[in-house]
Amino acid sequence: MKKYCYKLFLTISIAINILFSINNMYIGREQKQNEEIGLSWSKKAAAEAEAVAAISCSGHGRAFLDGPIFGGQPICECYDCYSGVDCSEFSPAGSCVVDVESGDPIFMEQFWMQNAENSAVVISGWHRMSYWYNDNTMMSTELEKYIRQLHSLVGNANTEGRYLVFGLGAIQLLSAAVYALSSQNSSSPPTVVASAPFYQLFKYQSMLFNSNFEDANSWQLNNSSDDMDVIEFVTSPSNPGGDLKTPVVEGKTIYDHVYFWPQFTPIPAPSDQDVMIFSLSKLTGHAGTRFGWALIKDKDVYDKVSTYIKVADLGISKDSQLRALKLLKVVVEDDGRSFFEFGYNTMRDRWERLTLVFAKSSRFSIQQRNPLHCNFFKETRLPSPAYAWVKCERDEDVDCGAILEAENILGTSGSTFSDDDRYVRLNLMKSHGDFNLLMQRLNELVGHENNASKTGVAQETMQNAVRRGSKAMTELEARQILGVTEKSSWEEIAQAIEGSQGQGMFGDGLSTERYAGGFNWLTLTSF
Repeated sequence: MKKYCYKLFLTISIAINILFSINNMYIGREQKQNEEIGLSWSKKAAAEAEAVAAISCSGHGRAFLDGPIFGGQPICECYDCYSGVDCSEFSPAGSCVVDVESGDPIFMEQFWMQNAENSAVVISGWHRMSYWYNDNTMMSTELEKYIRQLHSLVGNANTEGRYLVFGLGAIQLLSAAVYALSSQNSSSPPTVVASAPFYQLFKYQSMLFNSNFEDANSWQLNNSSDDMDVIEFVTSPSNPGGDLKTPVVEGKTIYDHVYFWPQFTPIPAPSDQDVMIFSLSKLTGHAGTRFGWALIKDKDVYDKVSTYIKVADLGISKDSQLRALKLLKVVVEDDGRSFFEFGYNTMRDRWERLTLVFAKSSRFSIQQRNPLHCNFFKETRLPSPAYAWVKCERDEDVDCGAILEAENILGTSGSTFSDDDRYVRLNLMKSHGDFNLLMQRLNELVGHENNASKTGVAQETMQNAVRRGSKAMTELEARQILGVTEKSSWEEIAQAIEGSQGQGMFGDGLSTERYAGGFNWLTLTSF
């Protein structure tokens, strides 16, 4: 037995020593590689980046290498409602405006901080100084490979037999696509349509390039697409509503798919359209990189879009392409699960919180969301759109944006999307802190509404008591107004009474008495 134990311990000891030796060998090899590489010029750049990233902004801002300098050092750029050297000073609620007007997609910030090492880029001063890559093109073949791999993993677009073009975000590619699809033989500019509510830049951009722009539904009622040069923007999922859309008119189509990713919508099937446009900004959150791409079926359309990009900008920044490549390499790790689960979980949680608030309101509502099966997550789930499309339900509330602005919430009015001003768009993609502030404001807004409603009920109940010749509410009436039950404790009842008096529900006429063995219910001493 002793001999057996000795052999067992000897075997384990040898195995442990082998593992330590292998580990030390790999560590030593890595250290040797670093020594052989001999990091020199990148050390300073890396140290500067790390130093700026380490600056404390209290979780309510960020410092950047290209940001403002004070005392020779970069300083914090604070988020909404925060100020001070380290963004620790919170502005009073009455003077602080929560800005959810723009489409800034900052909600993935924490993911990239968690993946700082793999997503960082160090660029040499002599990186890609030419207009061209070595194959005489202006597009990185490696980046193109990762874009195609990404669509294959997600299953949101068919890339087989499609041409790929890079652009300065989706906006430039939309212009290029309109140019490419326009009839070259027509003496009049094309008519561009989109169904309302639609992204406002569609209209501004079309007018800038002398195209006629109209609402798709109105245009269809008054025209026929036969023998007419009509091009339709189909934003799917839509901005602001988040619905999957199909064309309204029978013409040429450009599919704006910038939100067609699992964090925003279930992916029911790959899109297989003639022209499909995507952007880095809504995929990874890097709006400032200004990078997008188009998948195009027809060779002639592809050639025209490519020509437009070359004439306009001589291609896309090589620095932007390098950063996009680095980011997409992180996105496709473990088949995209970590990235898209983080994004979806963040947006799902925000929608759950938002839905709970609006469920308490009869004055405000948000868009209805319908479940769909998602082939990427392999489950049926609700969409989690980038925006809340809020509607003011009261007849007198004709300017919903102004009502929210009075509560220090700045959204985008419905008329900006060629819809009614009873609607207002709220961006749900801001930073974690900004979203929490938005929820605080919305809770206050709905709370004011509910308090006003309870006050009205209390006053009506008192009037009913007067009509029946009584100066006291019934116990049931009082319980209903205060929102307490027969099982509520004295402390809970007292808190409800105190809150009701603070809200002015009962005026000065409310008094209560507690007696041994119970609670003498509310007596109205005067009305």
